[in-house]
Amino acid sequence: MLKKRAWRVDKGPFLVDIGGMGPPATDISSDTDDLLRRAQGGDAEARTALLEKYRDRLIRMIRLRLDRRLSGQVDPSALLNEAFLAVERKLPRYERSAAMPFYLWLRQVTGETLADVHRRHLESQGREAGLEVSLYRGALPQASSVSLAAQLLGKMTSATEAAIRAEHKLIVQEALNSMDPTEREVLVLRHFEHLGNDETALVLGIKKSVASQSYIRALLRLKQILSAIPGLKEQL
Repeated sequence: MLKKRAWRVDKGPFLVDIGGMGPPATDISSDTDDLLRRAQGGDAEARTALLEKYRDRLIRMIRLRLDRRLSGQVDPSALLNEAFLAVERKLPRYERSAAMPFYLWLRQVTGETLADVHRRHLESQGREAGLEVSLYRGALPQASSVSLAAQLLGKMTSATEAAIRAEHKLIVQEALNSMDPTEREVLVLRHFEHLGNDETALVLGIKKSVASQSYIRALLRLKQILSAIPGLKEQL
């Protein structure tokens, strides 16, 4: 039986899978496959319904990987709408029997749009957004340690809590930055983007066993990170 352990962070459950098994792979259901077939045939309502099924997951991915220098300048929902325009152009060419599952293809197109937005905004500052892990023939901007730390620590609203959170956030950011890049990306894909192990291996171009082992190591490292923060150790 799969064993799970709850880590409590900021009074909320932080569930991790110590067996290295993440959420199930995103298989295309018969309903989704029907929507995809109709959308590729030009049905606008089916296309809208199909894309809306994945909006929340894609918004989560964008927020994780949007460069922090663009916070307040780029709206994730507007960026996703731009990505959906690209999806509409490319959708007729997507092969349902292709090796890339539909959600991963959709994520790739969205990631390419995100990378384009980074280039447009950041090249004017003389710097390009960093690209860390390849995704097929494209690339996705890496999830920032700032975004990950914020996800892990939750929200604290009072002045005292905000000061404590800022201090803890720096500790978590430094620890995340010290992690092996591939293991950190596996952690992001499995734990924050909720991809399955098979999907993670496919995205990164690594063996399933390597993806699973990397996830276990990343979770152990994450536990060490959180255990080192005063006030959180008792909640793990």
